[in-house]
Amino acid sequence: MSARAVVTAGTGGIGLETAKGLAERGYAVTVVGRNAERGARAVEEVASVATAAAPRFVAADLASLQEVRALAAQLATEGPLRVLVNNVGAMFEWRRQSVDGVEASFAVNHLSPYLLTELLLEQLRAGAPGRIVNVTSGAVGLAKRTFDSVEPPGGYYGFHWYGRAKLAHLIYTLDLAERLRGSQVAVFAADPGGAATAMTSGTMTSPKIVSPPLRLLWPLVRRKFERSTAAPASVAARSSVFAATDASLDGRTGILIGPETVPVPLPRGAEDPRALENVLRLSRRLAPV
Repeated sequence: MSARAVVTAGTGGIGLETAKGLAERGYAVTVVGRNAERGARAVEEVASVATAAAPRFVAADLASLQEVRALAAQLATEGPLRVLVNNVGAMFEWRRQSVDGVEASFAVNHLSPYLLTELLLEQLRAGAPGRIVNVTSGAVGLAKRTFDSVEPPGGYYGFHWYGRAKLAHLIYTLDLAERLRGSQVAVFAADPGGAATAMTSGTMTSPKIVSPPLRLLWPLVRRKFERSTAAPASVAARSSVFAATDASLDGRTGILIGPETVPVPLPRGAEDPRALENVLRLSRRLAPV
């Protein structure tokens, strides 16, 4: 029987390419996404490169913590899990709330994968040796590193709030790696380096996503965004596939894999004890396991 792998937000872009990479390496891949039609197309594409068990699609809106819980319950009934890739991510031009009443960027980019991971730890331990891969972003470098509350002080700027939510999840990732050390479940963060995806083309063309000082330099900032998101999704997925499967990482954990598929230094704030304390406090209050 093929080892099981789950890839969230796997119906397109980096997630789809990650699912294909795992299927090529013999995993029975479950693709998670919102849209059944896109899911069917994704499964067909993944199946075309699969070398073992056929892939399948499970529908779930990961912006809803209730649907995250239902997804975890369904996946838990299917037995041991070898790999979980939390690829879900979203950036919003305007401030919005999730269906749970939480600021949407924090909900989608951190609370959703946090809750799914915590609810599947038993299945991951049962499938060990295994790996958890949390997809991060270079946007964490410009994020406010304060987590006293869900929303940072100041105005809403989508790129910075996205980066802050991704930083929260990176902080959690490193703590989880320590919690699971010795369990044969390794935990990695993967930075795809940016790609031309629906998220980047849909939001990174508006100056409203950055703070006022950067808006004054918008032509330069936009060109930087365009260059940094020009890679195809197949290239951007390499860091996730590497983190999930490469034998050179056996026995290691708590590492950030960069776009060139090599370990890279952690960004500032990722190992801040106070930030960790506050991230965990918010996570446990808003998404209790």
